Amino acid sequence: MTVLQTTPVTTEQAHPADICSAPPRRHPRPDGQDSYTISEVVAFTGLTAHTLRWYERIGLMAHVDRSHTGQRRYSNRDLDWLDLVGKLRLTGMPVADMVRYAELVREGDGTYDERRELLEETRRDVRARIAELQDTLAVLDRKITFYSGGNR
Repeated sequence: MTVLQTTPVTTEQAHPADICSAPPRRHPRPDGQDSYTISEVVAFTGLTAHTLRWYERIGLMAHVDRSHTGQRRYSNRDLDWLDLVGKLRLTGMPVADMVRYAELVREGDGTYDERRELLEETRRDVRARIAELQDTLAVLDRKITFYSGGNR
């Protein structure tokens, strides 16, 4: 297995708007490689092997190819999908909705409208959560200013 060194992008290194507008980061992968063991995928994604198997079992991931000995062999396309699933998890999208989205993707281009609706609903939920967090941040900022002596 090749050990890869990457430098994660943090909010200290880039303006938040830049992070949101940047294309999604790809998993660090050896050039030219398109077949990975479950342990390599665990290292790339931070997911557990149990979670990867569960994703496959519930239909969140399409069938993963197998080697001649029956071991799972993940592709770059699988890693890209896992990256998207990770983003959907961060939105708070329910697992059932993620599985439905995966099913729609497998059904093909005729499901674009339904996929878009599902993502738009999730975007509305995320925007509402962001607004709540901004309000909460404003309260924290006021309290920190108060305790810093600005209003004593």
